[in-house]
Amino acid sequence: MATGIGGCTPQDALEQLQPLTDNPPDIAASEYRQRIQQAQHLMRQNGIDACYINAGSNLLYFTGTHWSPSERMVGAVIPAEGEVAYIVPWFEIGTFKDAQVVEAEIFSWHEEEDPYQLFFTVLASRGLAGHGRQYKIAICETASVTLFLGLQQHAGNMSLISSQPITGHCRSRKSATEIALMQTANNITLRVQQAAASILRPGLTARELVDFVDKAHRKMGTSGSYFCIALFGSDSAFPHGVKEPKPLQHNDVVLLDTGCRYKDYLSDITRTYVYGDASERQRFAWQAEHEAQAAAFAVIAPGVPCHKVDDAAREVLVSHGFGPDYQLPGLPHRTGHGIGLDIHEAPYLIRKQAQPLDVGMCASIEPMLCLPGEFGIRLEDHFYVTENGARWFTPPAKSIDDPFDIAP
Repeated sequence: MATGIGGCTPQDALEQLQPLTDNPPDIAASEYRQRIQQAQHLMRQNGIDACYINAGSNLLYFTGTHWSPSERMVGAVIPAEGEVAYIVPWFEIGTFKDAQVVEAEIFSWHEEEDPYQLFFTVLASRGLAGHGRQYKIAICETASVTLFLGLQQHAGNMSLISSQPITGHCRSRKSATEIALMQTANNITLRVQQAAASILRPGLTARELVDFVDKAHRKMGTSGSYFCIALFGSDSAFPHGVKEPKPLQHNDVVLLDTGCRYKDYLSDITRTYVYGDASERQRFAWQAEHEAQAAAFAVIAPGVPCHKVDDAAREVLVSHGFGPDYQLPGLPHRTGHGIGLDIHEAPYLIRKQAQPLDVGMCASIEPMLCLPGEFGIRLEDHFYVTENGARWFTPPAKSIDDPFDIAP
């Protein structure tokens, strides 16, 4: 049996968990204002006159306002020059003001009124109308098709484009404060991963493990798991799970992928090991995965195209007889994804993605090996880019026999 796997009751494992003493500061109002200024700078560079930010994680990122998207239009208009404005249903103004961090003028609409027409009234109030020219307006890439088509009806000769070049650029480059929050989130989840491994026993169901992980995240001071995937044996060959998971049996591969939210920022860690005695086949695949993860990490530096990270992982896997390309047994998906306020966001470490890595970018390295009918191996940790290369948020698994590096 690998070190740290099994041997503990759920109650005892939970009692051993305590909230971390780390308490990095929240994002300050001044940082939200700096983000708005950065967006305005990018708009001017790209000839964009204004940007509409819809409710959801983009609105949170730029203004600090927690507001879930719905069929009602709620968002912010950021002009390239001038002051931000909000669009809010009239009956929600009081609640919205309570949620505000960056205060700004609010334009409201009643239920029977057209909020999309109001949007262009807001633009006109910021000088973006007439003057014999065509305006270029960026619309939040997460906005619904209904919202986009509603705006398009009133756009006239205005050009509506995606805000992704603005929002993606800003959000993908994390500040030191963001990285500190993400570090704490990852520290919490790594500790939960270790606790989860300790409670394994024959007959344990995936549901029982998922429930324990949620309780463990809560014991560590969060609101619980943001998500959790627990897979045993041949189920682990399916990257995101199966309809009816199997209970744990001796010598099964165990794949646990989970994360939490800490002060709005997310963690996401996968550990894979064997409950019992690892076979030669399991050891071979685990080691190939481990080497692929390390090879991908080694190429990371500012200016390196994202696809180079994916290429490096695949080269290692092919050298071990897996693949090639997306063929199975092998790696059927991208090597990694960005993370922050959303579990999946830019940058994406995928073939043909030429976007260069930049300081502050954060992403996963998880070149999963899927062996259909046998098992899957996914080792997932996240990194952030510095001027001198990459740094891990969490140390990668040490070995299949000591995944948490706790052996004496």
